[in-house]
Amino acid sequence: MKRRAFTVRRSNRPVKKEITGSVRDIVREITRDRDIKNEQYREQSLKMYGLMCARCGREFDHTDRHLLTVHHKDGNHNNNPPDGSNWENLCTYCHDDVHGRNFFADEEEIKE
Repeated sequence: MKRRAFTVRRSNRPVKKEITGSVRDIVREITRDRDIKNEQYREQSLKMYGLMCARCGREFDHTDRHLLTVHHKDGNHNNNPPDGSNWENLCTYCHDDVHGRNFFADEEEIKE
């Protein structure tokens, strides 16, 4: 019998874990995983773009760096390319302003 060559293809999707336990345990596990993932790309963005707001230009240091957030330009929080092309560091005030404008723009479209 002739042997066939094959390649193993690996998916980029994360391996699904089997979670057992109460609903509270499941929610805790999912929340913990999400928080770890969010902190990883936040730190990566802060290293790449520095401790400065991309909109207002305010500079931050280690004492107030918690006021900087990572804004996803396309609105997809799962789109975290390693080159950081979908991120911009915004202070909480500018981040609220960006999302507030989108909210009110959507409201105006509904009225029309």
